[in-house]
Amino acid sequence: MPKPRKAENKGLPARWKLNHGAYYYQVPPGLEAKWEGKKMFRLGKTLPEAYAKWAERIGHLDSAETISELLDRYLLEVVPTKAPSSRESNILWIKQIRSVFGSLKLSMIQPQHIYKYVDKRSQKKLNENGRMTGGKTTAHREMEVLSHAFTKAVEWGYIHRHPFKNEVRLKGEIARDRYIEDWEIVEMLSMESRRKKGSVGAIQAYIRLKIITGMARSDLLRLTMSNFKDDGIHIQRHKTAKSTGKRTIYAWDAELGDCVEKAKAARPVLSAFLFCKRNGEGYINEETGKADGWDSMWQRFCARVLKETKIEASFTEHDLRAKCASDAETLEHARALLSHADARTTDKIYRRKPEKIASLGMKKAS
Repeated sequence: MPKPRKAENKGLPARWKLNHGAYYYQVPPGLEAKWEGKKMFRLGKTLPEAYAKWAERIGHLDSAETISELLDRYLLEVVPTKAPSSRESNILWIKQIRSVFGSLKLSMIQPQHIYKYVDKRSQKKLNENGRMTGGKTTAHREMEVLSHAFTKAVEWGYIHRHPFKNEVRLKGEIARDRYIEDWEIVEMLSMESRRKKGSVGAIQAYIRLKIITGMARSDLLRLTMSNFKDDGIHIQRHKTAKSTGKRTIYAWDAELGDCVEKAKAARPVLSAFLFCKRNGEGYINEETGKADGWDSMWQRFCARVLKETKIEASFTEHDLRAKCASDAETLEHARALLSHADARTTDKIYRRKPEKIASLGMKKAS
């Protein structure tokens, strides 16, 4: 009977182990030559780094009998096609999924397993590092990944049908309904910068652009002079690592042109980027998809807004994007502004104003 895995190795692929702050692969006997003659091959210090090295060495997987083996191929072929931030979260979610379902045969999982998992995982707990883990949103995201893995299992010929798609109805998370009023935008834009070309000026220019275009944070922070064409601002949504996102052109008008000029003027130095650091570089780290410097500026700005203006309710960048969608006259216009492929996403998450309808009124007597 095999020994139970140590807590730090639970949820990792077979023959993986965490040792002295790095991930290692225990090479099967006789295959050492394929792994530089080593019995314990060092994969990397972080999970993303380890999976990348493992994918490079393992290559294509043609068969899978267990959920763990299915997740191995999903990690090798599907996760790398996602945006950097999604890759990182997917790797963590898959580690958790594997620790619970990994040993199950593909044919064994049932809808009740999903319900039980979500119910238990929705209860937040402190992990060994003293951090809160779990929660309903996390549980739902993990099951979305597992469901997609089973969709791929059908595509890859491992199984004939998805075992729980359309058979599980999870209670949805409460949709955020914060709508930023026009007067609140005025308050944000009226704040004075503490420097001639400071972070507040840049963020205010960013807010102006965001509320009239609805562009996502990753697209706004990637804007360069090459995006500005004669007919408008050309973007391609950065939803995946392969940049297969929807293409959108925001046609020039006086207000859009003015917003861009204000953003240029707020830059600390001349740069190819519309929003840049003091060294002229963009904020997005293309390897991780993160923008730590911008996020820090944004958090400081939000804190100042709540302290120095009449605004009392906190707000997020998504709330600004939602304001753009909510203020659009039609749902179709809102969908196009946000570069959504499906208007249902726009309507469910981003259209936050109450719907106004005309009553039937008093029917005239015939």
